[in-house]
Amino acid sequence: MKKQEIKKLSKDQVSKNIDKLKKDLFNFRFQKINSQITNPAKIGQTKKTIARLKTELKRKLNA
Repeated sequence: MKKQEIKKLSKDQVSKNIDKLKKDLFNFRFQKINSQITNPAKIGQTKKTIARLKTELKRKLNA
């Protein structure tokens, strides 16, 4: 998810995306343990996207 796409989202959409990505990250961890993950770089990308979404949510709440 790009920065411009994140900025266009509402507060509710941002929080829903955070929840969805946290579930995905949880599943990626299990796949990594079981050696089923096809692209291990997705874990890092997901973490970064969650951080971007949290930053944007905090910015919107303080504004």
